[in-house]
Amino acid sequence: METLLALIILSIGAWRVLNWVWLRPKSLEKCLRRQGFRGNPYRLFYGDKKDMTKMIKEARNSKPISISDDILPRVIPHIFQTVKKHGKNAIFWHGTTPEVYIMDPLLIKEIFSKNYDFQKPHNPLAKLLAQGLVGAEGVHWAKNRRIMNPAFHPDKLKNMLPAFYLSCSELVNRWDEGFSQKDTCELDIWPSIQDLSTNIIASTAFGVPYQQGKDIFELQKEQAYHLMEIARLGLSPTWRFLPTKRNRRMKEIEKKIQATIRGIIDDRLKAMKTGHGSSNDLLGALLESSLGNEQPVMNKNSVMNIADIVEECKLFFLAGQENTSVTIVWTMFLLSIHQDWQARAREEVLQVIGHDEPNFDGLNHLKIVNMILHEVLRLYPPVTSINRKIYKETKLGDMSLPAGVLLLLPTILLHYDQELWGDDAREFKPERFSEGISRATKGKVSFFPYGWGPRICIAQNFALLEAKMAIAMILQRFSFELSTAYVHTPYKIVALQPQDGVHLILNRL
Repeated sequence: METLLALIILSIGAWRVLNWVWLRPKSLEKCLRRQGFRGNPYRLFYGDKKDMTKMIKEARNSKPISISDDILPRVIPHIFQTVKKHGKNAIFWHGTTPEVYIMDPLLIKEIFSKNYDFQKPHNPLAKLLAQGLVGAEGVHWAKNRRIMNPAFHPDKLKNMLPAFYLSCSELVNRWDEGFSQKDTCELDIWPSIQDLSTNIIASTAFGVPYQQGKDIFELQKEQAYHLMEIARLGLSPTWRFLPTKRNRRMKEIEKKIQATIRGIIDDRLKAMKTGHGSSNDLLGALLESSLGNEQPVMNKNSVMNIADIVEECKLFFLAGQENTSVTIVWTMFLLSIHQDWQARAREEVLQVIGHDEPNFDGLNHLKIVNMILHEVLRLYPPVTSINRKIYKETKLGDMSLPAGVLLLLPTILLHYDQELWGDDAREFKPERFSEGISRATKGKVSFFPYGWGPRICIAQNFALLEAKMAIAMILQRFSFELSTAYVHTPYKIVALQPQDGVHLILNRL
């Protein structure tokens, strides 16, 4: 009897393994091919992961490319090669899970609009970096989004402008000091642009000193590197349970980040209870909500717990620093090449703002700067792709996609698509956006650097206002051009970054 029971258990286990590594993937493959998706045949257990790892490693270690070269093979090598080989309706195998590429703007609009059907894929490792609104789903997401919305109201952003200005002033003054007795100065602007964004996030969102914000960001930056290496090596999420040196370090980083943010929260809560804490920033707004936990009569849907607040803080430190800093640095890179647009932007800044401190209305009247920023976000979007997952059989357009399928919306491929943007899609042409995004895209969902629909980035206006302030103040003080030391090596970690910095020659005006 015991032998029979053991055989039954072994048989059930063997069947489950067989179903996991072969029968189910082949069934999904057959279903997807019937609906027009093409890709490599499913390969046992690893799928296309080994190919992806090899291509990413080769791209990362490759020589710099020419400024005129296509950046896609270097930035998203496996996605680029998959589409090149199999077309836009492509399948990529993440181990035993198929990922289908969606590049039809109508289908992308449907995916973004139906955010309860097409959800973020669950990644247990992502919590070690940042979750917050990005990782929340369903009622949890809706509640937290509703609570956070007031923190990004235009009136709140207007109150943050003095802190934006102070941080940007420190940046341009520091650059000015580098001139000494000369009229020109050569430097890598990337580290100081990162410091600028860290300083702004620390002061405007959390009311803490720059160094405290930088300590958190440096830890998150290291954590992001470890997670990218795990993805590059094709390791299973269960790998995190093994007592490896990397895993121990990642857990140590997570504990340090948690402790630092909880310390910031505790300090602010004490200040708020004595009437000295501000509620004008993100942390203040979130803590005002959390204080409702002490009042049982309040609606539970109107409060956030401390664990959620910690996650939102982690996310905003990371995304707020990364996404804005790369937008500013790529803007300066492209304006260094396109001196005509740099001159036009400076003329507009001096005409609208002069040499005065930029104010909210003035920044919102910078039409040319706005066009330039949108074109930068098209060519160098901070996030190069967006993922979704289907958890039950779901209709998408005329298709019926089975549960368990991943969806990839390759942002940067859509932004470079000549069928959508014309033969000059790879060229820097801010005039595309002269009449706004809707006219530039002909009403299609083909431009989404901050996502689209209900889950569009809650902080996009914060990021654009910060970028406008920085670019306006830099244009007031300097002209700039590429240095001969510059090498073009765009690459992706969390956001699309310059791997070897951005070396410019600044000229004092």
